[in-house]
Amino acid sequence: MEKTINATEAVRKFSEILNSIKYRGNHYLIVRGGKPVASISPVEVSVKERSLGELKELLKKIPRLGDEAEKFEVDLKEIIKHQPSMPEKSRWA
Repeated sequence: MEKTINATEAVRKFSEILNSIKYRGNHYLIVRGGKPVASISPVEVSVKERSLGELKELLKKIPRLGDEAEKFEVDLKEIIKHQPSMPEKSRWA
């Protein structure tokens, strides 16, 4: 949600604004003299790149299905059976 505030309010409430950005994801448009001069929003966090060497440890952390594994397999096979077929040749190729 973007909120519009004037520059004086932004100065007075800067700490509160930063907290609402960090914890609520709010976006602010700062105006001076009725015209937009700046915007403040959460930083886009990039996904940490992983190496292939980390794969083994990551796979160990994946929860196991346990007793539900067989039912899950049956469900997957049923889903696959009812999928629409893909066209033999794409019109876009």
